[in-house]
Amino acid sequence: MRINTLLTVPTGFDGFGSVPGIATGRVFVNRRALSEAGVHRPLQAGICGTKKLGAESIVVSGGYEDDLDHGNVIVYTGQGGRDADTGQQVGDQTLTRGNAALATSMATGIPVRVVRGSQGDPQHSPTTGYRYDGLFRVEDFWRETGQSSFAIWRYRLAKIASEETVSEGPTLQEPVGRETPTRLEATIQRIVRSTKVANFVKRVHDFTCQVCGTRLATPTSAYAEAAHIRALGQPHNGPDLAGNVLCLCPNHHTLFDFGMLSIADDLTITDRATGAGLGRLREADGHRIDQAHLAYHREHHSQGWKHAQDGGLGDEGGTGTKE
Repeated sequence: MRINTLLTVPTGFDGFGSVPGIATGRVFVNRRALSEAGVHRPLQAGICGTKKLGAESIVVSGGYEDDLDHGNVIVYTGQGGRDADTGQQVGDQTLTRGNAALATSMATGIPVRVVRGSQGDPQHSPTTGYRYDGLFRVEDFWRETGQSSFAIWRYRLAKIASEETVSEGPTLQEPVGRETPTRLEATIQRIVRSTKVANFVKRVHDFTCQVCGTRLATPTSAYAEAAHIRALGQPHNGPDLAGNVLCLCPNHHTLFDFGMLSIADDLTITDRATGAGLGRLREADGHRIDQAHLAYHREHHSQGWKHAQDGGLGDEGGTGTKE
């Protein structure tokens, strides 16, 4: 295990993806060494990034009571609402600064560097210093009540199998691609969704979106997407049953997953961006939606959605910074 304190940020590195010359598993003696190497720039905060571009990196170091570290999957707590002296959560978190940056990372799909500190879960953390543990992708984010009864933002990050992917950041310049994309053999674990359940829901609605009524025709059939109301993965652990699935067009599937559509128990739909009503969710004979899953989605995905109009980095000091 190599500890390095003398590295400097490579010239031309935009801050996103793998840092050139830094291998997964490299250990740094302190936060300043991390910063000088460009692995995690803030000296205090645990999230580095902006709402506009997304998060560059995070530190998992046991500072927040609601963090869960499963190794290749991390359920990460956002920043804010914590007492600087005691470390206890004493207020609600908002979807601003670093929290907004991680939400943007889910939208862009650009990976986030993960650093673990020695104060984190002993099973997955270094015994000393800070260890760079590779690239993770933000797969989900939601709002819930934490252990101390305050609203927190949580993020599910999953490790990317190969760091050959995405070293580019959110640039507007056309990137250099590949004439012949490379292929990589890898072993992964994933949730096995029931194709029969998804096909049943889509067929019973004749591949018509339950929100907007759009039916997308293709040369051979119609196209729709099966959207789980309560997600199947940890920590939501929703069931793969027809009562937990909606038939949606791609646009409304995306908006629903991001919490921008809220569906009430009477099936009326609200656009969270404008507050406008979008009518009532379309129903079909033989498909009954479980209202408990709708309530779960409203509580975890359809509250506190609005990003604040800030453009600052999540590495500002003061009370409530992550870590």
